[in-house]
Amino acid sequence: MAKKSVASLQTGSKRLTKAIKMVKSPKTGAYQFVESVMAPEFVDEFLNKK
Repeated sequence: MAKKSVASLQTGSKRLTKAIKMVKSPKTGAYQFVESVMAPEFVDEFLNKK
């Protein structure tokens, strides 16, 4: 399954990056993981956003 997801990230000539961020839930206080696939230049913006 990992091979399938990696292959889908390399479509065409674009390079894509999968970013995973840990976010604290305001309701329960538990941590959740937020995943997003984006171009490499938007990774810092995604990780700095609250």
